[in-house]
Amino acid sequence: MTSRPPRPRERGIPEATVARLPVYLRTLQALQDRGTLTVSSEALASAAGVNSAKLRKDLSHLGSYGTRGVGYEVEYLVYQISRELGLTQDWAVAIVGIGNLGRALANYGGFGTRGFRIAALLDADTAMVGRRVASLDVGHIDTLEAVVRDKGVSIGVITTPAAAAQAVATRFVEAGVASILNFAPVVLNVPDGVDVRKVDLSIELQILAFHAQRRNGDGGRGAEPAGLELT
Repeated sequence: MTSRPPRPRERGIPEATVARLPVYLRTLQALQDRGTLTVSSEALASAAGVNSAKLRKDLSHLGSYGTRGVGYEVEYLVYQISRELGLTQDWAVAIVGIGNLGRALANYGGFGTRGFRIAALLDADTAMVGRRVASLDVGHIDTLEAVVRDKGVSIGVITTPAAAAQAVATRFVEAGVASILNFAPVVLNVPDGVDVRKVDLSIELQILAFHAQRRNGDGGRGAEPAGLELT
């Protein structure tokens, strides 16, 4: 059975706070890269796009309260959040579906510095199997269970077409992977205790289109279809 990232909510941290911790971490790492040693709650909240009261409450769940007149020590807060998110460990990741998106994820260099290691790439297309992508040979989907076992995979990433995603998710779960990141445009059915995070770019674009319409002054309704009358 493979291990999986700790779930901060199990330790009493609200889900909304968990969702904001990666944003704080990214902001703090940018400050760290610039050589900033301490940061006030107001400055950190502004850079992260939240209000300072919410930020202070979020960080209090980690036991970090800052120092009056000084603020937060950037390096230590990076460590606290990284530890809470499980990023001080090495998490092996397997990507299934090595199309354009799968290859882009495999080639992204930022995972390694954030505690994630791409351990395996798998695909059902025999024309793709055996190709070299991001210093890894693409394996066949039929080897998924063996790869999970031999590579110690903790997180599965699905970038397959929608029709294949559920079968891949089921195989991940049966192989002991309880953390799945799904890019396929479909809702996955998984047992209790399995965490699925869904990334649907089309939905995000549709939400942006809604707000763009509102800014353009047409109330979000856009043009009416030809031949239809409003009553």
